[in-house]
Amino acid sequence: MEEVSNLEKLESIKSLQSTISKLENALSQMTGNGANTTLVKKRLKAVNIGLAALENVWNQIPHHNTQEDLIEAHDVITGLFPSIKNSYAKSRTGSPQSTLLKRRMKALELSIQAIDELSIK
Repeated sequence: MEEVSNLEKLESIKSLQSTISKLENALSQMTGNGANTTLVKKRLKAVNIGLAALENVWNQIPHHNTQEDLIEAHDVITGLFPSIKNSYAKSRTGSPQSTLLKRRMKALELSIQAIDELSIK
């Protein structure tokens, strides 16, 4: 896994926590509206696993995910990149939205690296 500064670690963890919060809010709203929540549930589970993987690799906090969970999370997180990159390309350079998306992409890239590292063990 690539070396990252403590600031990048903190920003990545905060970014994933923010993403989890947004997904939880979306799930709550969608459940109330009777919408199909399968995709949001998959994404929420994957980002939670990504956060757990980062915390395990960086802070040795135990995780309780199976190899199947890690593989599925890797695939789901990888699938998020096209839409995030598209949104980033449309955002104004230097805007808060641009910064948020850049940090989210970095956090998700690092979580994939951590998942890969745990998958090897």
